[in-house]
Amino acid sequence: MRLDCGKGLIIETGLPAFIMGIVNATPDSFYEPSRSVGLQKGLERVLALEAEGADIIDIGGESTRPGSSYICEAEELERVIPLIEAVRKRSAVPLSVDTRKAAVMKAAFKAGATLCNDISALTDDPALGTLIAEEDGAVVLMHKRGTPPTMQQTVPQYGNVVTEVRDYLEERVAYALSCGIARERIIIDYGIGFGKTAEDNYRLIAASACFIGLGYPLLVGLSRKSFIGAVTGCSPEKRLAGTLAATMYAVQQGASIVRVHDVAETRELLLVLKELRKYGTT
Repeated sequence: MRLDCGKGLIIETGLPAFIMGIVNATPDSFYEPSRSVGLQKGLERVLALEAEGADIIDIGGESTRPGSSYICEAEELERVIPLIEAVRKRSAVPLSVDTRKAAVMKAAFKAGATLCNDISALTDDPALGTLIAEEDGAVVLMHKRGTPPTMQQTVPQYGNVVTEVRDYLEERVAYALSCGIARERIIIDYGIGFGKTAEDNYRLIAASACFIGLGYPLLVGLSRKSFIGAVTGCSPEKRLAGTLAATMYAVQQGASIVRVHDVAETRELLLVLKELRKYGTT
């Protein structure tokens, strides 16, 4: 399996999916062990996740958990750019940046990142799509309803969540193409937990194959999220088993990239799944 990460960087894996390791350079992300505040702590986490088998590292300087507050551009730059620069002195691991802001992504490209993971699907900053195209970067387009500060304050309502999210992503892909972003550098994400009920999230994961039909790699970001706790009753710290179950289901449905906190455990899952596929029947 091959993936275009932007700026001429093509990566390959022999596993059923690529692993994107999460590094939150934030003090308020929902899963406390993922918080890597400060340059040294952030660098240590990046290198540890790479050693565990991450194919891509996703660095975020602004928490997007439900109820979080947006931060200013200067603060996000301060959290993210020195970390990218430090990583580039130690490692060539592909770097993604979880940002909505063109100014942050411009600095991130210059520092050594190649992929923009935009929860707004290029709706928050009108300059971001053109920037990514000009830089020959890659982009993740995610569905969300509302904004992180308020998106879960009321019960989200959909007529058909799968159809509505699929149609939205199809429209955002068309917009990205109109900005000049290369088709092979576009990734889609149905946005688990972003303006959706637990039932909505399960419906989307169960329908992952429907999104593969759009013709773009599907990224799933479901690691330790609340839809798992809605069924198991577990806190984020105890949702690893549920995360692995949902991850395996999504990958079996065709997901290409899994964005996770627990890289080593996810890699073990994918190794076993790869082995099982050798003996499976179609």
